Amino acid sequence: MSSKHTPSRRHVLQSVAAVSAVAASPIRISAAADSDVTGRLARYMVSARDTALPGNVMIEAKNRILDTFGAMISGARMDPGIAAVKYIKTLGGTEQSSVIGDSFRTTAVNAALVNAMCAHADETDDFEPVTKAHPGSSVVPAALAMGEKEGRSGLEFIRAVTLGYDLSCRLLMALGPDLVRGSHRSAEGTSSTFGALGSAASLARLDEKGMRFAISYSAQQVGGLWSWVKDEDHIEKSFDFAGMGARNGVQAVTMVQAGLTGVFDVLDGTHNLFIALSTKPQPEEMLAGLGAKFYVTETAIKTFSVGYPIQSPLDAMLTLRKQYGLTPANVKSVLVKLPTDAIGIVATSAMADVNCPHLVSLALLKGAVSFIDSHDQSLMKDPVLMEMRSRITVQPEASLMDPTAPRGAIVQVTMIDGKMVEHFTKFPPGTKENPLSVEAVSSKTRDLIAPVLGKEKSERLIEAINNLETLPDVRALRPFMTV
Repeated sequence: MSSKHTPSRRHVLQSVAAVSAVAASPIRISAAADSDVTGRLARYMVSARDTALPGNVMIEAKNRILDTFGAMISGARMDPGIAAVKYIKTLGGTEQSSVIGDSFRTTAVNAALVNAMCAHADETDDFEPVTKAHPGSSVVPAALAMGEKEGRSGLEFIRAVTLGYDLSCRLLMALGPDLVRGSHRSAEGTSSTFGALGSAASLARLDEKGMRFAISYSAQQVGGLWSWVKDEDHIEKSFDFAGMGARNGVQAVTMVQAGLTGVFDVLDGTHNLFIALSTKPQPEEMLAGLGAKFYVTETAIKTFSVGYPIQSPLDAMLTLRKQYGLTPANVKSVLVKLPTDAIGIVATSAMADVNCPHLVSLALLKGAVSFIDSHDQSLMKDPVLMEMRSRITVQPEASLMDPTAPRGAIVQVTMIDGKMVEHFTKFPPGTKENPLSVEAVSSKTRDLIAPVLGKEKSERLIEAINNLETLPDVRALRPFMTV
């Protein structure tokens, strides 16, 4: 980093101006204005990389790292992943980091972009129910790219990912997730840059000044529009939710590594990020509970590779099907009640894996929703499923807008004989209230990656990530995650 930057002079001038303003006017300076949120966050980021994590946090972090590797590797063979790999290969670049599921290496910035798009190529990655962020799909690819570039250990990787989850979700808590969406912005796209920043900056081992500059370069790049809901191919969605943020965060960090200087106080100074993106920001939420509450333990790992608002409806339908012997022949109609903010996402989506009526129809017909079926776009036009879909109604239910269980669902089935049965899934499998075991996450990952890597490589990768804290260098993962 350059030694020419002299923030102290600017801060002195700002302080003089502030004192003069206070003397001339009774206007109060808000707590946020002089709380140095940027500095406090930067100092935490520096310390976190060398601070031991609680045992349960280590386990949950490894579960989410493994889950995201499953999403990346399976996504490398889906259209968004294929398109991203094809694009990145045209860019070339210094061979710093791996393109997952391939033999190609490129710059850390490029690798972060392509691997993150693979991670959200379908709906397999994890999800944080309160903020609606998808941290893993940007945080883990950014950590992988930077970890390979720097030759960091598995333990450093775990701590970096944990920090990335915290920054991703806490940014939305500070801005207000609903306020972000209310301004036509994508909360997922907004959070992903800061998630990637957290993991990449940790592995770059920046000092406090470097952290401040990386935060500033990341803040300049935060983006994402709610228009992703119109994407029928899941490609721009993969970029918005994951690829864009992973690229931005790694780029911010590598720019600082190269000596580029930036703004010292982008989270609390004049024209700061919070007041730019929120009408009611709560900057202290960026710091609340840091080191005590870890968002890597808060996210939900999906059991079905579908849009998260559909996890509960599928669990409810499959529960009813098993309990009452439901079949297409004895079901007259199905009513699915969802939180009101989920309707615009999954009620009528053109994407098979984000269309609730279609997937509930699949569950009723087959008694399961496989990865292959949920991503088979041709099934959207299957006559049997189309007829079944005509019996299914999805409607908003205000009572399900429960901040303690923001993605619950009620499924009511009316049978041919007039009998009505109902099931309420408040917490689908994979949530922190209904968690998956290490074995269950490994099993899910195995099913996703074995078709791409083969059985032997898959088992070795799963074993390596489940013991990641013992790995001296994350580059040792390369033979197991590439072909």
